[in-house]
Amino acid sequence: MMARSMVMAGGAVLGTLLLGSTVRTDGPSLRGNSSAMADVLAPRAPAFAQAGPIFRSGTQVVPIFATALDGDGRLVPDLAREDFQVFDNGKPQEITQFSNETQPITVVVMLDTSASMTLHMDLLKKAAEQFLIRLLPEDRGRVGAFNDKIQFASEFSSERDELVDALRELQYGNPTRLYDAIDASLDELRGIEGRRVILVFTDGDDTASKTGLGRVLERSREDEVMVYAIGLEGEMSFGGQTVRTRPDRGLKKLAEETGGGYFQLDDTAALGPTFSRVAQELHSQYLIGFTPGTFDGKVHKLDTRSSKPGVNVRARKSYVAKASGSTPTGN
Repeated sequence: MMARSMVMAGGAVLGTLLLGSTVRTDGPSLRGNSSAMADVLAPRAPAFAQAGPIFRSGTQVVPIFATALDGDGRLVPDLAREDFQVFDNGKPQEITQFSNETQPITVVVMLDTSASMTLHMDLLKKAAEQFLIRLLPEDRGRVGAFNDKIQFASEFSSERDELVDALRELQYGNPTRLYDAIDASLDELRGIEGRRVILVFTDGDDTASKTGLGRVLERSREDEVMVYAIGLEGEMSFGGQTVRTRPDRGLKKLAEETGGGYFQLDDTAALGPTFSRVAQELHSQYLIGFTPGTFDGKVHKLDTRSSKPGVNVRARKSYVAKASGSTPTGN
């Protein structure tokens, strides 16, 4: 099979756009000079694992999708199985499955269209489009929005034009049902085989959900869904006063626990490059699998590391050790 290489048109341009804004992540900062930023966002041409391991429900291997970053936040390609270490409740595990090839994803993109985003809605839709046009032929996506309602504007599709068109159908509202939206996205992903991801954007706190952070974190862990989150700090007028808005603090925890990235922005100019960055990361992750020594039905802590100096690994931090877990099988 073909090894992955680094290619994505426009990487240098995306890097330059980020220079004027602050982007905070759960890993190294994305700020720096233009050439460094181009390296951070420099994409690779995916080679899908046509006969590689796809994790399906029903057996005993725990899948981990890992992002490898250097100290400047650049993606690290071409690592091998022996470059990773996995610890289950502090105990080292033998890595029984490994792939450094791009794995297809099924992703729900959920956008905050509440009142505080009214002035930035066109920018947000254009930014989300940057993610959608970078989906690959084997990927599937679905577009949705949340405010006082939860809306899905498309079915799951591999047609990028169809998904981009669905952005125009997104509706506006007032309160922010952030966690209800993530919960509904988990419902939509249930029963789908392979990698499942939620990409959520918001600029404020959850103000109206019936579901809380704890519930969606539990469900994401149980269903093995990765959550990526983009948050935007901003300002809005309320009662004649200017109010500073900040993304819900629980999003960072949710992303970290499930192995996704968290990006907090203070400038709308960074929206497009950040959505592009998420697509690049998802197509650059390593697939690692191990067989647990026990299936006790409990939550186990995971720690995934690299033995390579200067390489940081982002991956999910826990799993449920149930006998009806997941296993790799051929396509």
